[in-house]
Formats: sequence, structure tokens, C-alpha cells
Amino acid sequence: MASGGLQLLGFVLAFLGWIGIIISTAMPQWKMASYAGDNIVTAQALYEGLWMSCAMQSTGQIQCKVYDSLLKLEGNLQATRALMVAAILLGLVAIFVAVTGMKCMKCMEDDQVKKMRMAVFGGVIFIIAGLAALVATSWYGNRVARAFYDPFTPVNTRFEFGSALFIGWAAASLAILGGAFLCCSCPRRETSYPPTRGYPKNAPSTGKDYV
Repeated sequence: MASGGLQLLGFVLAFLGWIGIIISTAMPQWKMASYAGDNIVTAQALYEGLWMSCAMQSTGQIQCKVYDSLLKLEGNLQATRALMVAAILLGLVAIFVAVTGMKCMKCMEDDQVKKMRMAVFGGVIFIIAGLAALVATSWYGNRVARAFYDPFTPVNTRFEFGSALFIGWAAASLAILGGAFLCCSCPRRETSYPPTRGYPKNAPSTGKDYV
């Protein structure tokens, strides 16, 4: 029962992490314009994401523009996109694999060894998906921080971390943690020894000797 509860907990955490990765990928707030400089007064907030850039007016109206050409984008942004999409696809595969190996499911009940291996394999895929999302968000955040502290970057073009980055970091951590729980939910096999055989008992003598 303990391993089954750990397995269910791991799947729930990993699934929530996968949902968070999707939300983070779709959000445009990967970085937001910084107003840390002096005498900067603006009536709008600027955001940039993986797919579009947005401007929110002081009235609350938001205008977004999808990036025109894929080939004109920076290589770093394209790589970040690829890693996040790969994390989503890997998470989708991990869900199907892990569900097949869940103890509460009826699939593969005749072979418990393969069933446990499927759950562990799903956990490994979840960990890989979480690592891909963690690398993508950390790489993007590192570029934002380097540009912010670069003295040659104009003050009015500096950006800070957006909310999508924090969601991505949390989601990647949940996916990795949930995958680790799935991998640890497989109970260890106990060493089985063949049953000891007793020595055959001698038949009681009847007292009759046959010639």
C-alpha cells in the first residue's frame, strides 16, 4: 500500500508539473520591461514570450503581436522553444506510459514485473521532460540577467524575469520530483530461497525378511 500511495503521489506531482510546463510555454510573460532606472515614466508595460510580444496599457488593454518570421528569431529563442515543446511531448508520452504501470489500473495485471517497469520508465521520461524545461527556463533567465547587468544595455530596453519563468521553474521541479517518486515506488524484490527438502524417512521394518 505504501508503494502504491507513493506511486500515485508521484504521478499527480508530475502531471501538475506537465500542466505547468504547458502554461509557461504559452504565456507571453517570459520577460518584462524593467523600470529600475531613474525618471522613467511610461503608460504601458512590455512583455516578451516565446511566441509573441505584448504591451499592456494603463487602461488595462493588452495588445499582442505574434513574431512574424521564425528564421529571423535569435538562435537562443529557437532553442528555448524547441526544449519546451520537447518537454511537453515527453510529458505526454510519460503520462501514457506511467498510467499503464499504475497499480490502480487494470492493464498488464498478469505480469506485475512489466507493470512496475512501465511505471519506472514513465518516471524516467517525466524526469527528462522536467530537465528539458529546467534547462530552457534557466538558459532564458540567464540571458535576461546578463543583458540586465550589461552596462552597454540602454536603461529603457532592460528586462526582468517574467512570471512565466517562475511558473516554468516550479513546473520543472514538480515534474522531476514526481518522476523520482515514480521511480522509487517500485518495491524491492525479496530474495527467495528454494524450500528445504526433508530427508526421506525410512519405512518401519515389518520384521519379515525376504529371501
